[in-house]
Amino acid sequence: MKISFVVAVYHNEGAVSGTHEKIRSVFANDLAQHEYEIVFVDDGSKDGSLPEILRLREQDSRIKVISFTRNFGQMAAMLAGFKEATGDAIINISADLQDPVELIPQMIEKWQGGAETVICYRTDRADTLSAKLFSRLAYGVLRMSLPQIPPGGFDFVLMDRKVMDAFNAIDVRHRFFQGDLLWTGYRTSFIPYIRLKRTIGKSQYNFGKKLKNFLDAVLDASYLPIRFISLVGLITSALGLLYSATIVFSWLRGETPFEGWAPLMIVILLVGGMIMVMLGVIGEYVWRINEEVRKRPNYVIRDKHL
Repeated sequence: MKISFVVAVYHNEGAVSGTHEKIRSVFANDLAQHEYEIVFVDDGSKDGSLPEILRLREQDSRIKVISFTRNFGQMAAMLAGFKEATGDAIINISADLQDPVELIPQMIEKWQGGAETVICYRTDRADTLSAKLFSRLAYGVLRMSLPQIPPGGFDFVLMDRKVMDAFNAIDVRHRFFQGDLLWTGYRTSFIPYIRLKRTIGKSQYNFGKKLKNFLDAVLDASYLPIRFISLVGLITSALGLLYSATIVFSWLRGETPFEGWAPLMIVILLVGGMIMVMLGVIGEYVWRINEEVRKRPNYVIRDKHL
């Protein structure tokens, strides 16, 4: 069997050599009966990541390299790697040495035992408190409409060839990897692990990128925002009806429901704020419709070394 590894690279100078060495060591010691290839996708890095990968390729013919013209994001890099992977099974793994390579034999064993997708999900992470809190909040919201997603999320995954083909057949922008993978419905096995602390370099996954990925996940794979808008609209209408009845009742009794304009302004501000939030959510959907209509590619490749 041939196992393909897809590694998205963005400012991972120093770490990609370690990733390559760990994968090579696992196959040399535990999986000698299998072939492997590594597809590194450089996502517009401005450090020495790409030259480092190209040097590795000179030493190891099993390495493929794709480089983008600029930074298009981790999801775009993963998609490019998935399309070039030729293995019977494909493993997506990070380039920062935070995913335990030691789990690869267990993943392959579960795949050979009948699992079509093997998901290594995070039970904890050696990150800052703010990163942990954001992760718990984000996945807590996502699990309201996608309860099959593990609480800590996942990126470290093995996919059978037919799973990979089905995933690649989804032709949309603003992809949500976890939602799209689970949507395919193939037999899935789960392996828990603790995400390791990053020891080389600094994470480029800032708050802006986290927020963008969270919005992609919620808007692409979840009906929650639309249901939330509908629910808020119904509650607001019901409260408005009750308040109107109170005003009519007070008027019939000859009483003034309130003095001055303060309560009126409060109602206007609250309802106006909710309307603006709803319009913002609808605007996000409209923008995504516009992106789909324009049919621009998810990425632009500068060079391939296959």
